Amino acid sequence: MSSGSQTPHKHNGFTLAGILGSNHEEITHPGVNPNEPAEGWDEEDTSNSPKDGFCVECEDQPACVFCETCVDNYCEVCFAALHRKGTRKGHTSRSSKTGPSKRKEVQENGTANGQVDSEDMTIDVAEGSDNEQEIDAPPTVAPQPLLGAQPAIGSAVGEWFVERSKYIPLRLTLGERKYLRLLEAALQVSEYTDKIDTLGFGLSKAKRIVHQIRELCAILSGLVLAADYKQGQELFTDRDFESNSEFYQKIFELGRRHKIMNPDKMRNTYGKLIYLLQDSQTPEVKDILNFSCVGPIQSVYMLLAEHNALDVLRDKLITVATMEIYAEDRSRREVQKAIKTKERAIETLSERYKRAGLTQESIRQCLYSIGDNHAFLRANRDPCERMIGYLKEHFHPTQPKDKKSSLAIHSGKGGARLSHDHSRQYAYVLQSLTLWREILHDMFHLWSLAEQDLLSPDISYRLRDTGQGLNRVQPAPKTSRFMHAILHRAQTSIGNWVGSSVIHMGDHNVPNALMFIDKYSQVYRILLPICNTISHIPGLIAKPSLRSYIEDEFGSTDNLYKEILGDFFRHAFDGSGADNFFDAGSCIDGRLTSAWNWCGQLEKKRYFPIFLLTGFIGFDGEW
Repeated sequence: MSSGSQTPHKHNGFTLAGILGSNHEEITHPGVNPNEPAEGWDEEDTSNSPKDGFCVECEDQPACVFCETCVDNYCEVCFAALHRKGTRKGHTSRSSKTGPSKRKEVQENGTANGQVDSEDMTIDVAEGSDNEQEIDAPPTVAPQPLLGAQPAIGSAVGEWFVERSKYIPLRLTLGERKYLRLLEAALQVSEYTDKIDTLGFGLSKAKRIVHQIRELCAILSGLVLAADYKQGQELFTDRDFESNSEFYQKIFELGRRHKIMNPDKMRNTYGKLIYLLQDSQTPEVKDILNFSCVGPIQSVYMLLAEHNALDVLRDKLITVATMEIYAEDRSRREVQKAIKTKERAIETLSERYKRAGLTQESIRQCLYSIGDNHAFLRANRDPCERMIGYLKEHFHPTQPKDKKSSLAIHSGKGGARLSHDHSRQYAYVLQSLTLWREILHDMFHLWSLAEQDLLSPDISYRLRDTGQGLNRVQPAPKTSRFMHAILHRAQTSIGNWVGSSVIHMGDHNVPNALMFIDKYSQVYRILLPICNTISHIPGLIAKPSLRSYIEDEFGSTDNLYKEILGDFFRHAFDGSGADNFFDAGSCIDGRLTSAWNWCGQLEKKRYFPIFLLTGFIGFDGEW
């Protein structure tokens, strides 16, 4: 499927096509053009063979599965991806304990068990089609250990918080927020993308980039001078951007850190900032600029590891110190008691682990940052859990009770572009919501990898008209690799996979990792208003006049639930929303596109007044 018919968000010179994007061409090897062999690569060259004990496909993960037919070692993710269909589907496998020696024997003899079929040794590129297909469950292999839900309060936490904290940015301090406002002001008036991402002629692109970066740094210096005269004077002492490189790195890092922690913020300026930093990493720009604008994101793990204080993340009290306090179904006394308990835990940990160079305030900042991550998960990931609960509560997996309980869709009816019976659509919706939940659970990790791909000096982009304006098309190997691991996790937990499992990355609909991240950070904008509407319906029933309206219009409250949820589960996952029929389908990104298409049709629904009565103001509004 492809980009939707809705008007995409525009960010001062670039278009977030990734929100609505998808395609019908699968990138078989993330970050590599399948039509162009890598430079200096020779199919017959065995000098670059993976190390013994590592996956032959990705070459960076320990091998855990040995294919007896291919006579190769694979990690769990690569084996499941390459042996899902085609002739490879019937390959036999075993534990890779004896795999390395067998592989060496085959390399020496040239064959094993006869001649290996050349068709089996190629990747099935045909699976890249977005046309609907059913993919069987991956072979049963030992599951890779992954981080699960947050440990319960008072339980042993192990390494959960240590691993999680590697990708949790530090909350901004009061002084840092002042510089953040200056950065946002400078980016608002900057015309960087308008002048760089253009096909016009004039100065060379490198010179234009350097000119724009220096202009933005000059604006920042002027704003700093106006806000803090002493600090501004220090910047103007030498009138040299290179000597103040650390200051500019810090300012730009504040913007990146703030955006990751608050995806709703900087919606018009973050893309401009990332594109500026992306250009500053190119060798020709670095040579002219003489300094780097990119610095590492300050994370909770980085601060604590620097002062050898990671034990604070293994303390049992951390579950109490970072818990989120909410008021739903709780008395005021219970809420106040929870707040005092949390504050005592924070004070205890900050006093227990303080040391030279690491103040109590710094430890509090780390604990509050982890708490912010929990709040992010509750607002973004938990709506997926709630929708899965609604699906299981109101609809039967295989046999619908009546026509209203049926989730069956037919191509060409109601805008649908897929044809599913009830049980197939139920599974399709369940796996889509499960996949979104897994993505949002690891969103901070994905964001970190996306920035690494975007800001890597070794990965170049090309400016291309993608059908929604000029966009930077750039492969994202690290993000794609981790996304495939998440997909494999969802496939393993569900079993049979309905539809296509293509993940678009670096193509004309999801041009780069920025578009990919922006797209999935919008999931809660779709699901949260629906969850809020469903949860407020009992309050409407309590009012006699509204109860009479609901009974007259829908028959009963149960019918209202089924009509709202049934319509969403049918037509938000029907393959619609593409610009043309040929690009429509059931790929990973297409599921989100059809959901956005359903949002655009909400005002035409019979139950739309119920949304308005519960406080709905739009899928892009605030609740």
